[in-house]
Amino acid sequence: MDESTSSPWEDFFFQLEEATGASSTMAQAAYERTIAGTNAVIKSLDVPVGLSPKDLVWSLNKTKLYRYRPSPKAEKQHRIPLLLVYALINKPFILDLVPGRSFVEHLLDSGFDVFLLDWGSPGAEDVTITFDDYVTNYLYRAVRKVLRLSGADEVSLLGQCLGATLTVTFAALYPEVPLRNIILLTAPLDFSGPPASSMVMWLEDLDVDKLVDSLGNVPGEMIRHWAKLLKPVENFVGVYVNLYKLLGDQNAVWSWQAINRWVEDVVPVAGEAFRQFAVDYVEKNKLFRGKHIINGRRADLANIRASLLNIIAKYDHLVSPSQAMTIMDLVSSTDKELKVIPSTHVGIVISRRAKHQLWPEVSAWLGDRSD
Repeated sequence: MDESTSSPWEDFFFQLEEATGASSTMAQAAYERTIAGTNAVIKSLDVPVGLSPKDLVWSLNKTKLYRYRPSPKAEKQHRIPLLLVYALINKPFILDLVPGRSFVEHLLDSGFDVFLLDWGSPGAEDVTITFDDYVTNYLYRAVRKVLRLSGADEVSLLGQCLGATLTVTFAALYPEVPLRNIILLTAPLDFSGPPASSMVMWLEDLDVDKLVDSLGNVPGEMIRHWAKLLKPVENFVGVYVNLYKLLGDQNAVWSWQAINRWVEDVVPVAGEAFRQFAVDYVEKNKLFRGKHIINGRRADLANIRASLLNIIAKYDHLVSPSQAMTIMDLVSSTDKELKVIPSTHVGIVISRRAKHQLWPEVSAWLGDRSD
């Protein structure tokens, strides 16, 4: 090797070959893949996501209501609109990840009039917003707006994770609202059982009052870290091993980047919303005990009469199946179905199995009840 023209990396690979007997070409290839993987992680922070065309149709404070534009692929349009209600922690683009891997795209192609409620990111001025405020001040008004804009006399709601908790509370509190269908995905609802292997375990010994009184809004990064620690090997190592295997497949890397952006791009939770959820919903389990009072009204699960599809992820480490199942015995719905899917908390909406089996099953169930 000509030392006068060699680069530092060429020197490194040459020395590695002499010291270990490994091929310098193999070492260089490994280095290049490492750099490619690192760049893929960095670029994931602003990778394009949520690309289905939509229009902002209403807003209140940080909360925004979007209406997606109809798909030209739809053979027919269903009469009853569908409002997607996502969680408070992560951003809702997981439902509209990338083209070809978007639940929203599938719903639009199936002929549904789809609305999305995006809670936004609370600021310091929003620390006093409670969990129940999201039900009464935001979700209630959003549902009225959906009915007005669509011209329909009924509406369907799909809630995921904490969005499902909000959806159930809303339906239990307002039996007069014309809800035709309710779909729940990985719904944390009944906290009477053991908290092991779910996010609730972090609340057992947590001084919630001290946390909220000290920080105000609870940082999303803190909650994200709690979630990752439930499966540390997979979340801190395995996720990057998977990326390494995908390098060379541009579409696969794009999908990985989109999911990684969703995992990392968290938002804070309004302090009083976090406190109320931890105390009233989890510790005291008021909603399931029939003791939850909002503005003088009781949120009674027996008030729920809409057709109900409750979908649970069997391998969900964030929401235990037991937390989502028991609602089936407490609602008054005569048309109700429970599905336990062999999937994870995130995989239930973005896995290949979801795309080819669950999405069509959901759209078929909803379509039969939306005309």
